[in-house]
Amino acid sequence: MAKGSNFRSADTGRFITPGKAAKSPGTSLKEPRTASGSSGEHYRSAGTGRYVTTKHGKANPGTTVKES
Repeated sequence: MAKGSNFRSADTGRFITPGKAAKSPGTSLKEPRTASGSSGEHYRSAGTGRYVTTKHGKANPGTTVKES
């Protein structure tokens, strides 16, 4: 079982270090680590790499990438 947490920038959606997250709590997101990976399918914008809603991802298959 995985322990700890992952941190992402709220601005870019990219992973950041715990130290960076501690210095910028207003623009950081804490995510639990899971042993089995993600839950369900997720979509990202092909242009920016940011997560988008499932509705947007399904409606725009040419500009989004599906992650399972």
